[in-house]
Amino acid sequence: MKVLTKQAGSARPFRARPVRTRTGLSVRIDVRSLTVVVLLLVAALTASVVLIGTGDFPIPAGDVLKTLFGNGDVGQEFIVNELRLPRVLVGLLVGASLGLGGALFQAISRNPLGSPDVLGLAQGSTAGALTMIVLFSGSAAEVTLGALFGGLVTGLAIYVLAWKRGVHGYRLVLVGIGVSAMAVAVNGYLLTKADIVDAARAVVWMTGSLNGRDWEQVWPLLGLWAVLVPLVLGNARGLYMLEMGDDVAYALGVRVERTRMLLMLVAVLLTAAATAAAGPVAFVALTAPQLARRLTRSPGPNLLSAMCMGATLLVVADWASQRAFGADQLPVGVVTGVLGGVYLLWLLVTERKAGRI
Repeated sequence: MKVLTKQAGSARPFRARPVRTRTGLSVRIDVRSLTVVVLLLVAALTASVVLIGTGDFPIPAGDVLKTLFGNGDVGQEFIVNELRLPRVLVGLLVGASLGLGGALFQAISRNPLGSPDVLGLAQGSTAGALTMIVLFSGSAAEVTLGALFGGLVTGLAIYVLAWKRGVHGYRLVLVGIGVSAMAVAVNGYLLTKADIVDAARAVVWMTGSLNGRDWEQVWPLLGLWAVLVPLVLGNARGLYMLEMGDDVAYALGVRVERTRMLLMLVAVLLTAAATAAAGPVAFVALTAPQLARRLTRSPGPNLLSAMCMGATLLVVADWASQRAFGADQLPVGVVTGVLGGVYLLWLLVTERKAGRI
């Protein structure tokens, strides 16, 4: 068992255990990170079961599990499988997508602020959705496509504007902040041009909500995951090398710009798809990778733990939005915005006391 280098800002070193298969393949398992991933998965699944049982017709957790395994009565099967399960699955997939997208962006930019919230991708997706709502009175499917297209265009614009013999961290963040400000201005203009009905519809969408989500949002997200997650895992080694700097990555045989561009495209698609499915849910992409890294105390992007943390955060926030405020149900984006803002302030104060900012 080998004691590896301690991550900057961590209080203790972490331990990794080498494992060799019969075929000669050797992998190194970080025991702490694996434990964190398992615990987060358990927390996400537990919160999902509780959330499925929450509502005007409460269902005990035991009955929820029986219904999910096909042993519930007709009424419970309709409520669980048709009304509540799709919403929870969308929440899990959106949270995991934002967590993974945020981890990719923070690893590529080597900056804890390099998340889709700061870089303007969510605002770009919002601009695409508002264009469909305000100018074309689009249907739900058209709004979804508009959000996806807006995110892709915004990501392309950030990459092109940040390019100068490669894309580097601080330039990427600064360009993203500028593009974000422009997208916010466009969104404000579109809202002023909308009639009262379309404006109300747009404001609800811009808040970020899981209300009314069904299987039509689940299947596209699952299909996208089936394509994108293997791409991320296949390039995970290159991503780890990129965090040590371009020169080191080149020396280790990584095709730096190809890897960076591919992973940025994956992160943009994940973020745009999540925004299209649930609206611009704030701060999950920023906080999930940071919380995951603090729990694992492991260097690198912590992709699996960031995914699990994002899913857990969004499902718990959705439960809080339904139950923590009495009869008033809030959109989940309001809850994540409040919690994420508090976390960001705490992070800034902590980093300032440590002398890092």
